[in-house]
Amino acid sequence: MNRHLISAADLSRDDALLVLDTADELARISDRPIKKLPTLRGRTVVNLFFEDSTRTRISFEAAAKRLSADVINFSAKGSSVAKGESLKDTALTLEAMGADAVVIRHNASGAPHRLAEWVRGSVINAGDGAHEHPTQALLDAFTIRRRFGRSGGSGTGPHGAGPGRGGALDGLRVTIVGDILHSRVARSNVLLLHTLGAEVLLIAPPTLLPVAVDAWPCSVGYDLDAALPKSDVVMMLRLQQERMNAAFFPSVREYSRRYGLDSARMAQLPERAIVMHPGPMNRGVEIAAGVADSPRSTVVEQVANGVSVRMAVLYLLLGGAEADQ
Repeated sequence: MNRHLISAADLSRDDALLVLDTADELARISDRPIKKLPTLRGRTVVNLFFEDSTRTRISFEAAAKRLSADVINFSAKGSSVAKGESLKDTALTLEAMGADAVVIRHNASGAPHRLAEWVRGSVINAGDGAHEHPTQALLDAFTIRRRFGRSGGSGTGPHGAGPGRGGALDGLRVTIVGDILHSRVARSNVLLLHTLGAEVLLIAPPTLLPVAVDAWPCSVGYDLDAALPKSDVVMMLRLQQERMNAAFFPSVREYSRRYGLDSARMAQLPERAIVMHPGPMNRGVEIAAGVADSPRSTVVEQVANGVSVRMAVLYLLLGGAEADQ
């Protein structure tokens, strides 16, 4: 793997499978009475969050602590950033503190890339503007792989396992529905799922599709009802109205009628199909409560799997594999 994880495009097929296989092995720790490994003892991980977050920040914090790393949580609110300190000055401060990895979430697309130029440690993108969120795509792929029974064969894991590979996602049909234009999750998922062999279809109103979407490795449609019977996975996205500066659709009610997933629409899915959502959910808008809480929904699994996947990313980027050899 590279030293940083800034985009899902940074991951080759082998890299992605290595992360997923390592996460498979690390997930077993959750079943133990003591859920910790000494692998990253003495390493320092900084969570540098310029945007509010609950799931992602806590997930990274839990992942680092389960690997015995020291964790520093940095929030822009109440810090020198609120007094006008630049990202570069903050980066230099972290560098002086000896941070081995910086997990950054920022409202500006490209901020993790700039940060990687200023620090010697690894930089992990935890979401930058409407650009990318690679670890979310990894945990989504991990969840899909487990639900469809394609896990298997551990990677070079924390116990010195061999270089075997679990299954990829070849041939699975994944439909991503909703606010593609403002979604960093959609971008990262399209790139990673394509790398892993899945067929990705985007469904959204024309106004919620990026201008250059034709260059993405996926197909595009506008009719959710036509796509559902052919889908193995349906990933619903939240309407990010806080990022919208214009009227992209007539009303929330009209959007929900055309692009919301309710029980009637879920009944159109094939028998083994699953429903995903990166969270937070707008129940009653893009997804009905009955669908979100159904056995087909993987929302809670995604949160749990996020810790295992982020453990794998930290472990691999901070040299866990080399330390065990």
